[in-house]
Amino acid sequence: MDRMWSPWRSQYIDSFKEENKDNTCVFCNAQTQNIDDDKCLVVYRDKLTFVILNLYPYNNGHLMIIPKRHISNFTDLSVEEHQEIMKNVDLTIKTMNKMMKPQGFNIGMNVGKAAGAGIDQHLHFHIVPRWIGDTNFMPVIGEVKIISHELIETKKNLIKAFKEVESEK
Repeated sequence: MDRMWSPWRSQYIDSFKEENKDNTCVFCNAQTQNIDDDKCLVVYRDKLTFVILNLYPYNNGHLMIIPKRHISNFTDLSVEEHQEIMKNVDLTIKTMNKMMKPQGFNIGMNVGKAAGAGIDQHLHFHIVPRWIGDTNFMPVIGEVKIISHELIETKKNLIKAFKEVESEK
């Protein structure tokens, strides 16, 4: 099989391009969006960072922790930003463990285009929940990933779970 296609994706991607035709930073724009709006994928906000669902997830629940400050160089992060990012990695793992019960995580970042960053102008840390057997023939043969949960449903469940985990502190 040479191609698999989903026409609904092209409509979505085209609308995303239209919204960002002025080349503004998608992560900077996300900071100002209303968290209750279904177009907003932010699930948690902190003082210097925020947590957002990945629009093109590797797995259900693929989140990113993003500094609010628009920077592309890891070494430009302040001590406070480093600390808050790590605090929110911990919070995100606890939240995902409570909500999704993954068996593992991929945690990391791609700094720069050469390293594979899709959006290289604004640093972002990926947290991808993993389960044994979560890979199948689709990514290997069809170069397509199957996501079993609807993004907005996942967002609403994550917002609730973040609040629950924070209140347990």
